[in-house]
Amino acid sequence: MPLVTTKQMLRDAQDGGYAVGAFNVENMEMVQAVAAAAEEQHSPAIMQTTPSTVKYADLKFFYENARTAAENASVPIAIHLDHGNSFDLAMRALRDGYTSIMIDGSHDSFEDNIEVSRSVVNACHPSGVPVEAELGKVGGKEDDLEGGDDNPYTDPAQAVEFVEKTGIDSLAVAIGTAHGIYKGEPKLDVDRLSEIRKVVDIPLVLHGTSGVPDATVRECVKRGICKVNYATDLRIAFTKGVTSVLNANPDTIDPKKYNAAGRDEVKKYVMQKMDVCGSVGKA
Repeated sequence: MPLVTTKQMLRDAQDGGYAVGAFNVENMEMVQAVAAAAEEQHSPAIMQTTPSTVKYADLKFFYENARTAAENASVPIAIHLDHGNSFDLAMRALRDGYTSIMIDGSHDSFEDNIEVSRSVVNACHPSGVPVEAELGKVGGKEDDLEGGDDNPYTDPAQAVEFVEKTGIDSLAVAIGTAHGIYKGEPKLDVDRLSEIRKVVDIPLVLHGTSGVPDATVRECVKRGICKVNYATDLRIAFTKGVTSVLNANPDTIDPKKYNAAGRDEVKKYVMQKMDVCGSVGKA
C-alpha cells in the first residue's frame, strides 16, 4: 500500500493501548528489514531518518526506498523525519514526500520551541502531514544529537501549554531516556509519564529506547506511550550480521552476502520490539 501518515496510526495505538515502533533506517537493507518484519508481524511500522543520516544520502534517497517498500507491503508504513533540527530541513522533508515530521526545538528556550514547532505545524497541516515535537531534553549523544547531562525532564504543566500553543500531533517526552549506548540500566520516571498522560490528550513518544529493558518499555506503553523510537540497537544488529559473515569468510567481496546477514539481524530485532510494543496483529 502507499505510504501513510502517522496521525491515524498513532491515534489507533492510543485507543488500543499499544505503541508503534519507529525504527531508524540508514541503508536499503534496513528499510527492507523493517518492512519484512512489519509484514510478518502484521504490524504497522514507522521508518525514520535523522539529520545526519539524510546528510549522508539525502532525503529523497530514503523516501524512495521507504515508498518502494511500503508499496510492496500490505501493512501501513510511514516515513518520518526524526529530530528535524531546523524549519528548513522540515520543509525539505515535507516537499520530498515524508509522511510525518519531527521538529526538535528542545534545545531552545520554551518560547522559541513553541514558535518553531508552531511554524512547522502551520506549514505541514495543510498537506495532512502530522508533526511531532519534543519538550524537555532526551540526554546522551548520538550522531549530531547532543542531549548533555542534567537536562530537564518534561514538566506536565508546561506540556499542556506547549501542546495548546503549537497544535502538534504527538509529543516526545523526556523521562530519563538517552540517545546512544547506556553505561548502566536507565532509570525512567514513569510516574512523571503518567502525570503527563493525564493532562495531555495527544499521542506520546519515547525516544532513546535502545538499551531500555523490555519490561520498562511495556510499562511506558501501559502508561500512555504510543510511539517508541529505536536507533542504536538497529546499528548494532546490522553490524553484528555483517561482521559474522566477514569473520567467518574474510575473503568475501560481495556486499550482497554480508549486507543480507545484516538485514536478517535487523529484521529479527525489529520483530521482537514490535512484540514489546504490543503492535503485532494490529495492522
